[in-house]
Amino acid sequence: MAALSNLALLPLAINWNHDGGILDLGFYELRWYSLLFAFGFILSFFFLGKLFRKELVPMEKLDVLVVNVVVATVLGARLGHCIFYEFDYYSQHPLEILFPVRFSPYFEIIGFRGLASHGGAIGIFIAILIYCQNQQMKVFWVLDKLSLVIPLACAFIRLGNLFNSEMIGPPTSVPWAFVFQQIDNIPRHPGQVYEAIAYFSIFVFLNLFSKKSNRENGFIFGLFLVLMFLARFILEFFKIDQVSFESGMMLNMGQLLSLPFIIAGILLMAWKSKMDSPAHFPTPE
Repeated sequence: MAALSNLALLPLAINWNHDGGILDLGFYELRWYSLLFAFGFILSFFFLGKLFRKELVPMEKLDVLVVNVVVATVLGARLGHCIFYEFDYYSQHPLEILFPVRFSPYFEIIGFRGLASHGGAIGIFIAILIYCQNQQMKVFWVLDKLSLVIPLACAFIRLGNLFNSEMIGPPTSVPWAFVFQQIDNIPRHPGQVYEAIAYFSIFVFLNLFSKKSNRENGFIFGLFLVLMFLARFILEFFKIDQVSFESGMMLNMGQLLSLPFIIAGILLMAWKSKMDSPAHFPTPE
């Protein structure tokens, strides 16, 4: 009966049957995920360059920042996935953590198909601390500027997940449901589309907020943390469990990892608001 019900809903759903590939050379396959990942970063750093030029920061510093952030994102996201989601497997296949290959059952270049955004966020933060120390830059200034563009990159990454038919949602009868035919014939919530829309919206909101307010020196970064990871926390309810051990958990791993970021963002915003209040300005004598 359930199967018949699902089939009856098919005409109302968006049929999605993309395998994610663009060009397959046999030993290497170019995929939409990789292309959208790269495009998101390129477009984000184009906007970041405009911010640097507006405040007369040398472009050489941006070039170094780009390298630091890209490396930290991939490395941090990869380590985050391997540690938080598939530790049992990668503890037995450590070479596959840092190399985009699979050795068993046969050698294959597969790219980094396991990336965790929370690990990427931690990696970026550590890289920024090192970058600011070496380049004599203010940490919160850099974090505020990055906060204005990172949601755009994240939105494109989630579109890449769509092409891979990843992060699919539970069954639903809503008219915008997707049938991910690479997975099954069941209309589902398009969890990755929801996240992409949320991150595009956060990108627009943060940039408008930054232009209309004088809140800087870490406040924008705190707001970014709250909005991004609160969206992630809520939208996890519209995605099925990514790994088997999450099935018995009240909150999944993505939600549990989001909570510290949300709390840190709230505390940072409260601290910066208190520091910027009139009571903390010296009174004239």
